[in-house]
Amino acid sequence: MIWGVVLAAGESRRMGEPKALLPFGEKTMIEEVLDRVTAANADGVLVVLGSNWEKIAAQIKGYRVKVSLNPHFQRGMLSSVIWGFQALPAKAKAALFVLADQPRIPSWVINKVIAAYKAGTKGIVIPTFRGERGHPVLIDRKYQNEVKILDPAAGLRGLVYGHPEDILEVEVRASAILHDIDSRADYRREAKRAFKPGEDIVK
Repeated sequence: MIWGVVLAAGESRRMGEPKALLPFGEKTMIEEVLDRVTAANADGVLVVLGSNWEKIAAQIKGYRVKVSLNPHFQRGMLSSVIWGFQALPAKAKAALFVLADQPRIPSWVINKVIAAYKAGTKGIVIPTFRGERGHPVLIDRKYQNEVKILDPAAGLRGLVYGHPEDILEVEVRASAILHDIDSRADYRREAKRAFKPGEDIVK
């Protein structure tokens, strides 16, 4: 089993308000992300919440996802990765970590990463666009304990740099994997790109 884990616990300090609840098209950003993740081939979807969790949970109550509250969310994203692993069902073999501030990731990208993991022998699968690594990143559960002792400043990069022999890169023709939303300028840029005809649809 492979589960999608949506990391939506951040405090959105640079944005000044919850990014997950910002409008993106006719929905909120978190809903746009969940539409794409739940439409993909993951066996289940877990949403890790933290800051403003009550409002976000209310916004996504119509989705068939498991919600888990990370009590340590103020420690940063790595704490949500650790919590996400812990909250997975026992039968889950790997987790595909999806950022809640990347609402343009197509479902087919998620499917391609999952398919590459299933077909290969590597424990870490990373999508790339023109050779540059992006998200979402799939991590085999064999790394769960190692993730717990990573340096929070380095985050998952510490795991990736430590196991170059166990990484499979999957090239995708979707620039969205490189772009997250941290600032107002990022938000305006991604919102504009989201509705440009033909953007990031080539498989």
